Amino acid sequence: MAGKDDFDAVIIGGGPGGSATAGLLAKQGHKVLVLEKEKFPRYHIGESLITGSMPTLDALDLRERLDNMGYVRKYGGSLQWGRNQGTWDFRFTEASEYEYTFQVRRADFDSVLLGRARELGALVIEEATVQEVLFDGDRAVGVRYLRKGDAEPTTATSRLVVDASGQQHLLARRFGLIDYHDDLRNIAVWAYFQNCRRYGGTRWGDTLTENRPNGWFWFIPLSDETVSVGYVTPIDAYKKSGKTLEELHASELAAADEITSLTEGATRVSGFRTIKDWSYTCTRFYGPGWALVGDAAAFIDPLLSTGVGLTLRGSLGLAETADLALRNPDEETALFERYERNYRDFLNSLLEFVRFFYDRTKSKEDYWDAAQQSIDPRRLRPRKIDFARMLSGVSGTRDIFDGPLALKAFRDTDAPDTPTELAS
Repeated sequence: MAGKDDFDAVIIGGGPGGSATAGLLAKQGHKVLVLEKEKFPRYHIGESLITGSMPTLDALDLRERLDNMGYVRKYGGSLQWGRNQGTWDFRFTEASEYEYTFQVRRADFDSVLLGRARELGALVIEEATVQEVLFDGDRAVGVRYLRKGDAEPTTATSRLVVDASGQQHLLARRFGLIDYHDDLRNIAVWAYFQNCRRYGGTRWGDTLTENRPNGWFWFIPLSDETVSVGYVTPIDAYKKSGKTLEELHASELAAADEITSLTEGATRVSGFRTIKDWSYTCTRFYGPGWALVGDAAAFIDPLLSTGVGLTLRGSLGLAETADLALRNPDEETALFERYERNYRDFLNSLLEFVRFFYDRTKSKEDYWDAAQQSIDPRRLRPRKIDFARMLSGVSGTRDIFDGPLALKAFRDTDAPDTPTELAS
């Protein structure tokens, strides 16, 4: 009989990737331990969700709870992007069975996910730092962790170790797996504003993305009447500017178009925060007895608000894969190979599109065409619909999410999406 410190899966990190993976595995009857180094709630950036997040939230039975939390509903996105075409938008209903998703305060959103993992049966220990992943040969067999206040570390054994440690990259750093995308080494600076103007109708909750000559702005309306306003620029451009990040945010905001209009007369009600948004994809997503998920596996630029969506979709795929592998150990390698192959295909497709999208000399029709070529090369849908599908995060992941969990949560009856190389 397994002891109290023996688990089917140990999840390192209690953010969205770790919480969702843990909750879904516990829901399938597995014994799961989550180790989170911080005490929730805690601040985090990444407040704008896409509808690609919703299948995982449905699988966790969280939709009604989130609907009742008063979050701003996000029905699509608005853009001032490309060559002199003014502001244009897309609606999620053009691409997805989900009419809307949410603009969230990550502190409470992440707490809900972590709490849901507990409700579903996972053992969640906060303020617990994983000191090392334990190996028997090349196979991960558990972790050693230290709880706050303990004099000695605790050892937990497991059949699977999931690294959901985000940009701490516990396993990726151990194995040297991080492959940075040098052309997407950006830095972001943001603050919160009150008394901003807002769009009307279904655009009330839109994220607005506006390009600038050396970067771009986000404008994310939140439920407490504040708006997150952030500026993203290449690190080299920031260094050449000769300004502090706060000065750069202020000068670019004063010179912008749509966002300047929306923030006219608004008051900044927070200090500034900064983060390096360096895109990367790990060269491996799994090994004997271990797997990566969320930002521990890849981060593809904040431009399209795909961060949490990719993480939650990855969690759904990983939970399905891990459930099957734990029940069928002889098929572990083949199952995780499928998870990595198809998840990587989707990430690569998204990365190619982000790179194309950063060319601000194109028209919106060019971006529509690029999205169609990436996910719908046979042109089975109108190109604007394919663009909405790409930005909704509902394309390119069919093969990862075709198991029982996903079929209950997400019905997609269109033809398979096949990532292809974008035209130059």
